[in-house]
Amino acid sequence: MKRREFITLIGSVAAWPLAARGQETGVPVVGYLDPGNRAAHAELILAFRAGLAEEGYVEGRNVAIEYRWAEAQYDRLPELAADLVGRKVAVIAATNGIPAALAAKAATTRIPIVFFVGVDPVEFGIVPNLNRPGGNITGVTGLGTELGPKRLEILNVLRPAAKLFAVLVNPLNAAAVTQARELEAAAKTLGLRVEVQRASTDHDLETGFAALAQMGAGGVVIGADGFMNSRIDQIAALALRYSIPTVYQYRGFVAAGGLMSYGGSISEAYRLAGTYTGRILKGEKPADLPVQRSTKVELFINLKTAKALGLDVPPTLLARADEVIE
Repeated sequence: MKRREFITLIGSVAAWPLAARGQETGVPVVGYLDPGNRAAHAELILAFRAGLAEEGYVEGRNVAIEYRWAEAQYDRLPELAADLVGRKVAVIAATNGIPAALAAKAATTRIPIVFFVGVDPVEFGIVPNLNRPGGNITGVTGLGTELGPKRLEILNVLRPAAKLFAVLVNPLNAAAVTQARELEAAAKTLGLRVEVQRASTDHDLETGFAALAQMGAGGVVIGADGFMNSRIDQIAALALRYSIPTVYQYRGFVAAGGLMSYGGSISEAYRLAGTYTGRILKGEKPADLPVQRSTKVELFINLKTAKALGLDVPPTLLARADEVIE
């Protein structure tokens, strides 16, 4: 067992008894709602806990966390959110995108909610205003979909002769339309074409990459999504199998063998969500907490994967990287 997995397991075992008896002992219980799975989010859970700890709350000691994972089955989110409401948790942390945030919002107007999304939460009806979110919900946004065009530009630098690229989105995610639209607009500016490929199942990923290889796509931008997060190993393997350069927005993709990631620091965003959760546990109201914006941007490159794909990464791009995996 890897050290990180061991630490995560120990944390889970230690926290379970406290979560089970949290209401009886007076220890506050945080409901953690996520459309993905735990295995793919070990580092992000640690970042969320770090934010809580900054406010004086340590899981297993003076706060319990009830985790609910949808395992990329978005239709389960309303049920999972309702379960957390029924358990009368003190705060619901709705992480990893729009689906969890909307499910939590629909489930309660009483329990405070802290969300994390990579899109404009006003545009998608999560809050009416960033500075004064009102009601029982506030949260954190990160640089996500708006960096999609920049990811396309990076792929274009690596494959300057290619004229056709692709964006892979999950049609079950409300942000998919925005992501595709922004990539298409950016492609037009660059004199390129973008094929929109949709995937919400493992089979869709397999057939989608095969289709893109037949089209001769010069590269693929992976749309930010909980399902995609839970399939980074599969996506990285498919990209290598079909020799398609691929860029996502999280470092985990690069660590799994993906070519590159460029996006807002997801760990920083989860830490901020943890601090907001802690502040609410102390008595602050979501309506009084403006939606925060994580602005840190990171670039990660897997040079081993680049070589396997026959790509020469320009020195200027390597110099900009926060980390190069060799």
